[in-house]
Amino acid sequence: MDINCFVKRRKALKLSQCKLSSGICTQATLSKFESNGHVPSLSILNRLCARMGMTVDDLYQNQCEIVDSISTRLDRIEKHLMTENYQQALRDLGTIGEDQIESLPAKSQFYYLRGLINTLINGKSADINFDFSLIFNELDASQKTIFTYLAFLGSGIMYHRQGEIKRAAFYFDKVNHYLSECEKQIDQMHDGQYYLRVLMMIYYIAEFNASQGDFRASNRLIDKGVAMCSEQHVTYYLPRLKFLATQNAITLRRPTEEVQSLMSETLAFAKINQNQVIEVKLAALKRRLEQPRHTQVKVQMKRQLRSEY
Repeated sequence: MDINCFVKRRKALKLSQCKLSSGICTQATLSKFESNGHVPSLSILNRLCARMGMTVDDLYQNQCEIVDSISTRLDRIEKHLMTENYQQALRDLGTIGEDQIESLPAKSQFYYLRGLINTLINGKSADINFDFSLIFNELDASQKTIFTYLAFLGSGIMYHRQGEIKRAAFYFDKVNHYLSECEKQIDQMHDGQYYLRVLMMIYYIAEFNASQGDFRASNRLIDKGVAMCSEQHVTYYLPRLKFLATQNAITLRRPTEEVQSLMSETLAFAKINQNQVIEVKLAALKRRLEQPRHTQVKVQMKRQLRSEY
C-alpha cells in the first residue's frame, strides 16, 4: 500500500488531518495511518479515500500521477483564463472527460472554469447556469469553498453582459461580501492560485462598478488589486487592472500625463505577462484617443488653405 500517495493527495487538496477525518474517525487514527502505517478498518479507509476522490485500490496502483495530471491540466487552463486566452482554455477543457475527475475540489474547479469561460465568450446561458448550479446545489451546497463565489462571479458577469443589472448586482454583492470576509483573514496562508482567483473577483467587480459610473469604488478596488499583486508577487492580473485604471482615468478626464503613464504601465505589464489581448486593446484605445487630434489638424489645414486662396 502506497501511503505516500494518500498523504500527497490530502496535501494537494489542502485538507488538514482534522478536516479529512471529521465524521469518519479520530484525527489520531488518521495520524497513525499516515505516520506509522497503522491501517484503519477497511470501511474507514474507504470513506477517507472517497472524500478525496480516490479508492483504496488507488493506493495499490500508480494513480497519484493520474490525479496530479488532471489537477495540473486544470491549473494550466486557469492560467489561460487569467491571460484571456479563452479559446485555448476551452480546447484544453475539451480534452478532460467529466468522468475522469473524481475529487470534489477538481470537479468544482472544472465546472467553474467551463462555466466562466463560456460566460466570457458569450456562450449559451443554459449551459453556463448548469455548470454553476452543479457547484451551488451539489458540489458545495454549504457554500464553504471559493468555487461557490467564483460561480457567483460568473453569474454576475453573465447577467451584466445581458443587461440585467439588478441580477448582476445581486451576485456581485455576494462576491463583495466574500472579499470583505477575506480581508478579515489576512493572517491565513494561501497559495498563489488563491490570490489570482481573488484578483479576478476584484477586477470584474471593479469593471462592473465603472460601468455603473461608480468610479470611486472601481478605483478603490483597482488599488487594492494592484497592492495584492505586489504583496503576493502575482502579476497575471496587473495588465487588466492597469488597463481598467487607464479607461477610468480617460473617462474622468484626468491629466494627459497621468493617462500616458497608466498606458505605459499597462503595456509593460502586458508584455511581461504575455497578455496579447491587452496589448491589442491598448493599441485600439490609443488610436481612438489620437483620432480627434488628427481630425482637428485636418480641419486647421483646410482652414489655412482656404485663407491662402
